[in-house]
Amino acid sequence: MSSPRGKIPYSRQSIDEDDIREVVAVLRSDYLTQGPKIRKFEAALASYCGARYAVVFSSGTAALHGAYFAAGIGAGDEIITSPITFVATSNAALYLGARPVFADVDPATGNIDPELIEKAITGKTKAIVPVDYAGNPVQLDIIRGLAERRGIKVIEDGCHALGASYRGKKIGSISDMTAFSFHPVKPIATGEGGAVLTNDEKSYEKLLAFRTHGISQGGPAALEYPAPGGWYYEMQFLGFNYRLTDIQCALGLSQLRKLDGFIKRRGEIARSHEKAFTGNKWFDLPVVNDDSKPSWHLYPIRFKDEFLDEKPVIFDRLRKAGLVVQVHYLPAYFHPYYRRLGYREGICPKAEEFYKRELSIPVYHGMDDADVETVHKTVFNALREL
Repeated sequence: MSSPRGKIPYSRQSIDEDDIREVVAVLRSDYLTQGPKIRKFEAALASYCGARYAVVFSSGTAALHGAYFAAGIGAGDEIITSPITFVATSNAALYLGARPVFADVDPATGNIDPELIEKAITGKTKAIVPVDYAGNPVQLDIIRGLAERRGIKVIEDGCHALGASYRGKKIGSISDMTAFSFHPVKPIATGEGGAVLTNDEKSYEKLLAFRTHGISQGGPAALEYPAPGGWYYEMQFLGFNYRLTDIQCALGLSQLRKLDGFIKRRGEIARSHEKAFTGNKWFDLPVVNDDSKPSWHLYPIRFKDEFLDEKPVIFDRLRKAGLVVQVHYLPAYFHPYYRRLGYREGICPKAEEFYKRELSIPVYHGMDDADVETVHKTVFNALREL
Protein backbone atom coordinates (compact mmCIF):
# COMPACT_ATOMS: atom_id res chain seq x y z
CA MET A 1 0.00 0.00 0.00
CA SER A 2 1.66 3.23 -1.12
CA SER A 3 1.10 6.54 0.62
CA PRO A 4 -2.20 8.41 0.08
CA ARG A 5 -2.60 11.77 -1.64
CA GLY A 6 1.09 12.05 -2.48
CA LYS A 7 2.07 12.59 1.18
CA ILE A 8 4.58 10.29 2.84
CA PRO A 9 4.24 10.44 6.65
CA TYR A 10 6.92 9.33 9.08
CA SER A 11 4.68 6.33 9.87
CA ARG A 12 1.14 5.07 9.34
CA GLN A 13 -1.01 1.94 9.53
CA SER A 14 -1.36 -0.63 6.75
CA ILE A 15 -4.87 -2.12 6.59
CA ASP A 16 -5.81 -4.73 4.01
CA GLU A 17 -8.91 -6.74 3.11
CA ASP A 18 -8.05 -9.50 5.60
CA ASP A 19 -8.13 -6.94 8.41
CA ILE A 20 -11.44 -5.55 7.21
CA ARG A 21 -13.03 -9.01 6.99
CA GLU A 22 -12.00 -9.81 10.56
CA VAL A 23 -13.54 -6.58 11.85
CA VAL A 24 -16.75 -7.07 9.86
CA ALA A 25 -17.10 -10.60 11.26
CA VAL A 26 -17.10 -9.19 14.79
CA LEU A 27 -19.63 -6.51 13.84
CA ARG A 28 -21.93 -9.34 12.74
CA SER A 29 -21.30 -11.37 15.90
CA ASP A 30 -22.90 -11.35 19.36
CA TYR A 31 -20.00 -9.56 21.03
CA LEU A 32 -18.67 -6.10 20.21
CA THR A 33 -16.81 -5.93 23.53
CA GLN A 34 -15.99 -8.19 26.51
CA GLY A 35 -16.18 -11.19 24.19
CA PRO A 36 -13.87 -14.00 23.02
CA LYS A 37 -11.63 -11.97 20.72
CA ILE A 38 -10.05 -10.22 23.71
CA ARG A 39 -8.64 -13.39 25.28
CA LYS A 40 -7.62 -14.68 21.85
CA PHE A 41 -5.66 -11.51 21.14
CA GLU A 42 -4.07 -11.61 24.58
CA ALA A 43 -3.06 -15.25 24.14
CA ALA A 44 -1.59 -14.53 20.71
CA LEU A 45 0.39 -11.55 22.01
CA ALA A 46 1.78 -13.53 24.93
CA SER A 47 2.73 -16.42 22.64
CA TYR A 48 4.37 -14.16 20.06
CA CYS A 49 6.50 -12.37 22.66
CA GLY A 50 7.25 -15.41 24.81
CA ALA A 51 5.53 -14.08 27.94
CA ARG A 52 3.15 -15.95 30.25
CA TYR A 53 0.45 -13.27 30.33
CA ALA A 54 -0.86 -10.36 28.29
CA VAL A 55 -3.58 -7.89 29.28
CA VAL A 56 -4.90 -5.53 26.60
CA PHE A 57 -5.89 -1.95 27.36
CA SER A 58 -7.65 0.91 25.61
CA SER A 59 -4.34 2.68 24.85
CA GLY A 60 -0.61 2.49 25.48
CA THR A 61 -1.07 5.21 28.09
CA ALA A 62 -3.68 3.11 29.92
CA ALA A 63 -1.30 0.15 29.74
CA LEU A 64 1.47 2.16 31.42
CA HIS A 65 -0.97 3.37 34.08
CA GLY A 66 -2.01 -0.21 34.75
CA ALA A 67 1.57 -1.46 34.91
CA TYR A 68 2.57 1.22 37.41
CA PHE A 69 -0.46 0.41 39.56
CA ALA A 70 0.27 -3.33 39.44
CA ALA A 71 3.83 -2.59 40.58
CA GLY A 72 2.45 -0.86 43.67
CA ILE A 73 3.53 2.63 42.65
CA GLY A 74 1.71 5.34 44.59
CA ALA A 75 1.91 8.71 46.27
CA GLY A 76 5.44 9.68 47.26
CA ASP A 77 7.15 7.03 45.11
CA GLU A 78 9.54 7.72 42.24
CA ILE A 79 10.14 6.14 38.86
CA ILE A 80 13.28 6.68 36.78
CA THR A 81 12.73 7.14 33.06
CA SER A 82 14.00 8.87 29.95
CA PRO A 83 12.99 12.38 28.91
CA ILE A 84 13.16 11.35 25.23
CA THR A 85 9.70 9.83 25.11
CA PHE A 86 6.09 10.74 24.64
CA VAL A 87 4.78 12.33 27.85
CA ALA A 88 2.54 9.32 28.61
CA THR A 89 5.56 7.49 30.07
CA SER A 90 5.97 10.00 32.87
CA ASN A 91 2.34 11.17 33.03
CA ALA A 92 1.16 7.72 34.09
CA ALA A 93 3.31 7.99 37.22
CA LEU A 94 1.80 11.39 38.01
CA TYR A 95 -1.70 9.88 37.80
CA LEU A 96 -0.77 7.77 40.85
CA GLY A 97 0.86 10.59 42.81
CA ALA A 98 4.39 9.40 42.03
CA ARG A 99 7.25 11.57 40.77
CA PRO A 100 9.11 10.96 37.51
CA VAL A 101 12.89 11.27 37.78
CA PHE A 102 14.59 11.78 34.42
CA ALA A 103 17.96 10.21 33.65
CA ASP A 104 19.97 11.32 30.63
CA VAL A 105 20.37 9.40 27.38
CA ASP A 106 23.05 7.99 25.15
CA PRO A 107 23.38 10.72 22.50
CA ALA A 108 23.93 8.15 19.75
CA THR A 109 20.75 6.10 20.33
CA GLY A 110 18.40 8.33 22.33
CA ASN A 111 17.99 5.48 24.84
CA ILE A 112 18.41 5.97 28.58
CA ASP A 113 22.04 5.63 29.74
CA PRO A 114 22.21 2.66 32.19
CA GLU A 115 25.19 4.17 33.99
CA LEU A 116 23.13 7.22 34.93
CA ILE A 117 20.17 5.25 36.26
CA GLU A 118 21.97 4.09 39.39
CA LYS A 119 22.92 7.65 40.30
CA ALA A 120 19.24 8.60 40.20
CA ILE A 121 18.04 5.83 42.55
CA THR A 122 16.82 6.97 45.97
CA GLY A 123 14.94 5.34 48.80
CA LYS A 124 11.74 6.39 47.03
CA THR A 125 12.52 4.65 43.72
CA LYS A 126 9.90 2.01 42.96
CA ALA A 127 10.65 1.26 39.29
CA ILE A 128 12.99 1.86 36.39
CA VAL A 129 11.04 2.60 33.21
CA PRO A 130 13.38 2.37 30.21
CA VAL A 131 12.00 3.40 26.80
CA ASP A 132 12.95 1.43 23.69
CA TYR A 133 13.30 4.61 21.66
CA ALA A 134 12.49 4.25 17.95
CA GLY A 135 12.05 0.50 18.48
CA ASN A 136 15.73 0.03 19.38
CA PRO A 137 15.87 -1.97 22.64
CA VAL A 138 17.71 -0.55 25.63
CA GLN A 139 20.54 -2.47 27.32
CA LEU A 140 18.16 -4.66 29.28
CA ASP A 141 20.81 -6.95 30.78
CA ILE A 142 22.51 -4.03 32.54
CA ILE A 143 19.23 -2.44 33.63
CA ARG A 144 17.74 -5.68 34.92
CA GLY A 145 20.90 -6.51 36.82
CA LEU A 146 20.86 -3.10 38.49
CA ALA A 147 17.17 -3.41 39.36
CA GLU A 148 17.61 -6.85 40.88
CA ARG A 149 20.51 -5.67 43.03
CA ARG A 150 18.48 -2.74 44.31
CA GLY A 151 15.18 -4.61 44.70
CA ILE A 152 13.14 -2.50 42.26
CA LYS A 153 10.97 -3.32 39.26
CA VAL A 154 11.70 -2.82 35.56
CA ILE A 155 8.61 -1.64 33.69
CA GLU A 156 9.68 -1.37 30.07
CA ASP A 157 8.01 1.16 27.81
CA GLY A 158 8.08 -0.95 24.66
CA CYS A 159 5.45 1.12 22.87
CA HIS A 160 7.85 1.54 19.91
CA ALA A 161 9.23 -1.97 20.06
CA LEU A 162 6.67 -4.72 19.45
CA GLY A 163 8.49 -7.25 17.25
CA ALA A 164 11.95 -6.11 18.33
CA SER A 165 14.29 -8.43 20.22
CA TYR A 166 17.23 -8.21 22.60
CA ARG A 167 19.85 -10.98 22.77
CA GLY A 168 17.51 -13.31 20.92
CA LYS A 169 14.49 -12.71 23.18
CA LYS A 170 11.44 -10.78 22.05
CA ILE A 171 10.67 -7.52 23.80
CA GLY A 172 7.78 -8.29 26.12
CA SER A 173 9.35 -11.40 27.64
CA ILE A 174 12.29 -9.88 29.53
CA SER A 175 11.20 -7.13 31.95
CA ASP A 176 8.91 -7.45 34.97
CA MET A 177 6.25 -5.78 32.84
CA THR A 178 6.34 -4.35 29.32
CA ALA A 179 3.83 -1.90 27.89
CA PHE A 180 2.96 -1.80 24.19
CA SER A 181 0.92 0.59 22.04
CA PHE A 182 -1.25 -0.22 19.02
CA HIS A 183 -1.70 3.35 17.81
CA PRO A 184 -1.76 3.54 13.97
CA VAL A 185 1.87 4.70 13.73
CA LYS A 186 3.09 1.68 15.76
CA PRO A 187 4.15 -1.77 14.45
CA ILE A 188 0.55 -3.03 14.53
CA ALA A 189 -2.65 -0.98 14.77
CA THR A 190 -5.97 -1.41 16.55
CA GLY A 191 -6.97 2.26 16.19
CA GLU A 192 -6.16 3.04 19.79
CA GLY A 193 -5.01 0.28 22.09
CA GLY A 194 -2.22 -1.13 24.19
CA ALA A 195 -1.15 -4.08 26.31
CA VAL A 196 0.97 -5.09 29.28
CA LEU A 197 2.93 -8.33 29.13
CA THR A 198 4.29 -10.03 32.24
CA ASN A 199 5.43 -13.37 33.60
CA ASP A 200 4.10 -12.62 37.09
CA GLU A 201 0.66 -14.00 37.99
CA LYS A 202 -0.06 -11.46 40.75
CA SER A 203 0.68 -8.56 38.39
CA TYR A 204 -1.56 -10.21 35.79
CA GLU A 205 -4.50 -10.41 38.21
CA LYS A 206 -4.06 -6.78 39.26
CA LEU A 207 -3.91 -5.65 35.63
CA LEU A 208 -7.12 -7.49 34.77
CA ALA A 209 -8.99 -5.84 37.62
CA PHE A 210 -7.46 -2.40 37.09
CA ARG A 211 -8.74 -2.15 33.52
CA THR A 212 -12.28 -3.06 34.65
CA HIS A 213 -13.09 -0.60 37.45
CA GLY A 214 -11.11 -2.57 40.07
CA ILE A 215 -13.57 -5.45 39.84
CA SER A 216 -12.20 -8.86 40.76
CA GLN A 217 -11.97 -11.27 37.84
CA GLY A 218 -11.28 -14.34 40.00
CA GLY A 219 -13.50 -17.03 41.42
CA PRO A 220 -14.84 -17.40 44.99
CA ALA A 221 -11.32 -17.51 46.46
CA ALA A 222 -10.68 -13.99 45.17
CA LEU A 223 -13.76 -12.49 46.83
CA GLU A 224 -13.61 -10.64 50.14
CA TYR A 225 -17.19 -11.51 51.14
CA PRO A 226 -19.27 -14.67 50.64
CA ALA A 227 -21.20 -14.65 47.36
CA PRO A 228 -24.98 -14.69 47.89
CA GLY A 229 -25.53 -15.88 44.33
CA GLY A 230 -24.12 -16.27 40.86
CA TRP A 231 -24.69 -12.60 40.04
CA TYR A 232 -22.25 -11.39 42.67
CA TYR A 233 -19.02 -9.50 41.92
CA GLU A 234 -16.83 -7.09 43.89
CA MET A 235 -15.06 -3.84 43.17
CA GLN A 236 -12.06 -4.18 45.45
CA PHE A 237 -10.11 -1.04 44.55
CA LEU A 238 -10.56 2.08 42.45
CA GLY A 239 -9.85 0.99 38.91
CA PHE A 240 -10.70 2.39 35.49
CA ASN A 241 -12.64 1.47 32.37
CA TYR A 242 -9.62 0.77 30.19
CA ARG A 243 -11.08 -2.14 28.20
CA LEU A 244 -10.28 -2.83 24.56
CA THR A 245 -13.19 -3.95 22.36
CA ASP A 246 -13.59 -7.19 20.41
CA ILE A 247 -13.69 -5.04 17.27
CA GLN A 248 -10.21 -3.73 17.99
CA CYS A 249 -8.91 -7.11 19.12
CA ALA A 250 -10.06 -8.71 15.86
CA LEU A 251 -8.05 -6.11 13.98
CA GLY A 252 -5.11 -6.67 16.34
CA LEU A 253 -5.17 -10.43 15.77
CA SER A 254 -5.16 -9.94 12.02
CA GLN A 255 -2.34 -7.41 12.23
CA LEU A 256 -0.30 -9.59 14.59
CA ARG A 257 -0.28 -12.41 12.05
CA LYS A 258 1.50 -10.02 9.67
CA LEU A 259 3.85 -8.43 12.21
CA ASP A 260 6.99 -10.33 11.19
CA GLY A 261 6.45 -9.20 7.62
CA PHE A 262 5.90 -5.63 8.78
CA ILE A 263 9.15 -5.67 10.76
CA LYS A 264 11.04 -7.24 7.87
CA ARG A 265 9.84 -4.49 5.52
CA ARG A 266 10.74 -1.74 7.98
CA GLY A 267 14.22 -3.25 8.22
CA GLU A 268 14.57 -3.27 4.43
CA ILE A 269 13.63 0.41 4.29
CA ALA A 270 16.06 1.26 7.10
CA ARG A 271 18.87 -0.50 5.23
CA SER A 272 17.94 1.39 2.06
CA HIS A 273 18.09 4.67 3.99
CA GLU A 274 21.48 3.71 5.38
CA LYS A 275 22.82 2.89 1.92
CA ALA A 276 21.49 6.14 0.44
CA PHE A 277 22.58 8.46 3.25
CA THR A 278 25.88 6.99 4.46
CA GLY A 279 28.65 9.57 4.19
CA ASN A 280 26.39 12.58 3.77
CA LYS A 281 27.63 15.88 5.23
CA TRP A 282 24.39 17.03 6.87
CA PHE A 283 23.33 14.42 9.42
CA ASP A 284 24.25 11.27 11.33
CA LEU A 285 22.34 8.00 10.97
CA PRO A 286 20.64 5.95 13.71
CA VAL A 287 22.87 3.76 15.87
CA VAL A 288 21.71 0.25 16.82
CA ASN A 289 23.24 -1.72 19.68
CA ASP A 290 24.91 -4.98 18.65
CA ASP A 291 22.66 -7.00 20.99
CA SER A 292 19.45 -5.64 19.50
CA LYS A 293 17.19 -6.31 16.56
CA PRO A 294 15.05 -3.15 16.28
CA SER A 295 11.47 -2.84 15.06
CA TRP A 296 12.29 0.46 13.30
CA HIS A 297 9.29 2.35 14.57
CA LEU A 298 11.25 5.53 13.75
CA TYR A 299 14.23 6.42 11.61
CA PRO A 300 15.77 9.27 13.64
CA ILE A 301 18.49 11.25 11.90
CA ARG A 302 20.61 13.76 13.87
CA PHE A 303 21.87 16.96 12.27
CA LYS A 304 25.55 17.82 12.52
CA ASP A 305 26.70 20.96 14.37
CA GLU A 306 26.89 23.26 11.39
CA PHE A 307 23.29 22.52 10.33
CA LEU A 308 21.52 22.71 13.71
CA ASP A 309 20.27 26.24 13.12
CA GLU A 310 18.77 25.13 9.79
CA LYS A 311 16.57 22.41 11.30
CA PRO A 312 13.34 24.52 11.33
CA VAL A 313 13.91 25.47 7.70
CA ILE A 314 14.61 21.86 6.72
CA PHE A 315 11.54 20.66 8.62
CA ASP A 316 9.25 23.13 6.83
CA ARG A 317 10.84 22.47 3.45
CA LEU A 318 10.40 18.68 3.75
CA ARG A 319 6.78 19.01 4.81
CA LYS A 320 6.01 21.34 1.92
CA ALA A 321 7.62 18.80 -0.40
CA GLY A 322 5.29 16.05 0.86
CA LEU A 323 7.37 14.32 3.57
CA VAL A 324 5.39 14.56 6.82
CA VAL A 325 8.48 14.38 9.03
CA GLN A 326 8.33 14.82 12.81
CA VAL A 327 10.60 15.47 15.79
CA HIS A 328 10.71 12.81 18.55
CA TYR A 329 10.66 14.21 21.17
CA LEU A 330 10.52 17.47 23.00
CA PRO A 331 12.06 16.38 26.33
CA ALA A 332 9.13 15.57 28.62
CA TYR A 333 10.13 18.09 31.26
CA PHE A 334 10.19 20.94 28.72
CA HIS A 335 6.39 20.98 28.61
CA PRO A 336 4.70 23.81 30.55
CA TYR A 337 2.95 21.40 32.93
CA TYR A 338 6.25 19.88 34.00
CA ARG A 339 7.87 23.29 34.37
CA ARG A 340 5.06 24.22 36.77
CA LEU A 341 5.95 21.10 38.77
CA GLY A 342 9.47 22.46 39.21
CA TYR A 343 11.39 20.66 36.44
CA ARG A 344 13.87 22.87 34.60
CA GLU A 345 16.03 22.88 31.51
CA GLY A 346 19.52 21.50 31.92
CA ILE A 347 18.77 18.40 34.00
CA CYS A 348 19.48 16.04 31.07
CA PRO A 349 21.81 17.98 28.73
CA LYS A 350 22.43 15.06 26.35
CA ALA A 351 18.69 14.54 25.89
CA GLU A 352 18.25 18.23 25.21
CA GLU A 353 21.03 18.12 22.62
CA PHE A 354 19.47 15.01 21.06
CA TYR A 355 16.17 16.87 20.71
CA LYS A 356 17.89 19.79 18.99
CA ARG A 357 19.43 17.45 16.41
CA GLU A 358 16.71 14.83 15.83
CA LEU A 359 14.33 14.53 12.88
CA SER A 360 12.28 11.42 12.05
CA ILE A 361 12.03 10.61 8.36
CA PRO A 362 9.57 8.06 6.92
CA VAL A 363 10.03 4.36 7.67
CA TYR A 364 6.90 2.20 7.74
CA HIS A 365 5.88 -1.11 6.28
CA GLY A 366 3.34 0.32 3.81
CA MET A 367 6.01 2.20 1.85
CA ASP A 368 6.76 0.82 -1.57
CA ASP A 369 10.12 1.19 -3.34
CA ALA A 370 8.94 4.31 -5.15
CA ASP A 371 8.06 5.91 -1.80
CA VAL A 372 11.51 5.09 -0.44
CA GLU A 373 13.22 6.57 -3.48
CA THR A 374 11.05 9.68 -3.13
CA VAL A 375 12.20 10.08 0.47
CA HIS A 376 15.85 9.93 -0.60
CA LYS A 377 15.41 12.42 -3.43
CA THR A 378 13.32 14.82 -1.36
CA VAL A 379 15.75 14.85 1.56
CA PHE A 380 18.75 15.43 -0.71
CA ASN A 381 16.96 18.17 -2.63
CA ALA A 382 15.96 19.99 0.56
CA LEU A 383 19.46 19.85 1.99
CA ARG A 384 21.26 20.83 -1.19
CA GLU A 385 19.21 24.02 -1.28
CA LEU A 386 20.57 25.19 2.08
